[in-house]
Amino acid sequence: MNNQSETVPAPSPEDGEVPVSGNPFVRALKWIGLTIAVGLALHSIFIAYYGQYVNPEMIRAGALFLCAVVVVFTSSLANEKFFSGSVLGTLAWVIDFALAANLGFACLNFLNKIDDIENLVVNFSTLDQWSALMAIVALLEFTRRTFGLILAAVGALSLLYCLFGQDLPWFFRHSGFSLELTMEIIWYGLQGVFGFPTGIVVLLVFIFIVFGALLEGTGAGTVMIRMALAATSRTRGGPAHSAIIASSIFGMSSGSVTANVVGTGAVTIPLIKKRGFKPEFAGAVEAAASTGGQLMPPVMGAAAFLMTQLAGESYQTICIAALVPALLYYASLFVATGQEARRIGLKPYPKGERPKMERGDGLKSLMFFLPLVAIIVTLGMGRSPSMAGFWAVIVTIISAFALNPALRKDPKQLIVALAKGGVAGSRIMMAVGSIGVMIGVFELTGLGLKFATQVALLGEQTLFIALLLAAASCLVLGMGMPTLPAYLIVVLVLGLAMKKLGLPDLSVHLFVFYFGVLSAITPPVALAAVAAAPIAGGEPIRTGITALRLSLVGFIIPFVFVYEPSLLLVYDDFSLADFIWILFRLCLGVWLLTTAMSGFEMNRLPAWSRLLRLVAGFAMLVVIWELQVAAVAVGIALIVIEALRSKRQSAEAESASANT
Repeated sequence: MNNQSETVPAPSPEDGEVPVSGNPFVRALKWIGLTIAVGLALHSIFIAYYGQYVNPEMIRAGALFLCAVVVVFTSSLANEKFFSGSVLGTLAWVIDFALAANLGFACLNFLNKIDDIENLVVNFSTLDQWSALMAIVALLEFTRRTFGLILAAVGALSLLYCLFGQDLPWFFRHSGFSLELTMEIIWYGLQGVFGFPTGIVVLLVFIFIVFGALLEGTGAGTVMIRMALAATSRTRGGPAHSAIIASSIFGMSSGSVTANVVGTGAVTIPLIKKRGFKPEFAGAVEAAASTGGQLMPPVMGAAAFLMTQLAGESYQTICIAALVPALLYYASLFVATGQEARRIGLKPYPKGERPKMERGDGLKSLMFFLPLVAIIVTLGMGRSPSMAGFWAVIVTIISAFALNPALRKDPKQLIVALAKGGVAGSRIMMAVGSIGVMIGVFELTGLGLKFATQVALLGEQTLFIALLLAAASCLVLGMGMPTLPAYLIVVLVLGLAMKKLGLPDLSVHLFVFYFGVLSAITPPVALAAVAAAPIAGGEPIRTGITALRLSLVGFIIPFVFVYEPSLLLVYDDFSLADFIWILFRLCLGVWLLTTAMSGFEMNRLPAWSRLLRLVAGFAMLVVIWELQVAAVAVGIALIVIEALRSKRQSAEAESASANT
């Protein structure tokens, strides 16, 4: 294996660079868009240190408009196949400029009227109403072109429901709202587009998106992949296991599952295939590992800091609570990959062929670890998450210049990374703006409260069914969205419903966060699998189904920590004995379920053993003590039986070989 070729590709022109060829007009606009993106990235660094330097409404409106301009200039409508002709291309640019101009006017109008709204003396003209409506349409369109149809369609349906829901039957019917009142809440008030989520993105999330882009762009990701390949060279899975380690480390700081898949998968997926795994499995491993990176403390794809604001818990508490479930998720993924390697007959690399770290990689790894230390130390000193993000960025830049000669030779990589972070943050802002539309609709119509009441009524009958309904809703709401928007929309829609079940706030937030994140590998959308499949040359749906199988434990763990809160370590009624008991059962259950799904332990498992393993694996997680004990006994017996059967088969094979 040639270690020199194991490098992460440079950012594509779509991410952070101006293309060197093509239409001069398009190149000029792309250059302007990326310049604004760099400015937004620098602004996020400034505001993380200095705080709000003007009133928050002005910051939110200005940031939303500039982010929209970045999206227009870097992801224009003219790029789509339908507008490929010169005439249609010109029409596309006219549409984009009209949408952006109206959005700017509507943002300025919002600022002009915010004081009057607070004093309840505002009057909205027809122009005010329709410009706000078209600004919302622009937000939904920009969301569609950056994150696909699903989120934009949900936002559009929410808006239509608000305007025409009085004609719907039963549970969904509301009293009816005029266009003026709808725009007052969604656009001109602080309950919709310019509400709390948008403010959180500007003040907190943006800085961590920039941090993730800098980590990747300054070379830290490349070093971590090489280190992961060297660390797993003695395992059967080899590069498949290295993908799990690299994606867990890089994914914890990246706020995007797909960016993690593409960034690490471009290197690891071809190596996994070369090792002997099928394309769908190679893509599924990377998709599952990249998705799990969002669950791993201390950064959790920046969601840990967002959760401190929404859940009202300290950063340290959230990290401690999330640690054991995340480690269990990756342990199950590691075991599943190893069992697949054993099933197809792979052996560890011969000693002479094992990947090795390059000279200086140990020192260069500090480019990744020093910023994480900066985050932990800053928060440990009692400073804000934003300040932690600021110091993480500063330490990343300093350590990269000090430790990476390639960056010193070509400082442009830093500008490209800032541009990439600005573009990624701008796209997130469009998604959060669309979520603001939904929040405004829920606020106005009371739909969220109605849904919460129905879930709570169901929970009075059986908590498990209510949790199943909530989990399914999280998966549906989170499909097709990056981590932070998925978590935001899920917790804002379902958080109230979960609280009505009488569950602690932190358990609620982690439950919905897990399923919001895992929606990235849940067919039919399975965004992470869709991103991994083309790299692997596999079929997206099969890749998604395989990723779902590999990540099965991730779908079980949230139910476990709801019923067994000791797993989260942070509650006052924590019991060490309960923690050890549930941890033992989970580890045993992971092994049983993994081997049952793969159909292989030491040798191929018979059908009856696979079925019993599935039953025992699930049964030992049920909150009935007698059933837990019985399932553990059955599970241990199955492992012992298989070990004896494997030993007997090996002895018979050796005897037959000796006789011949």
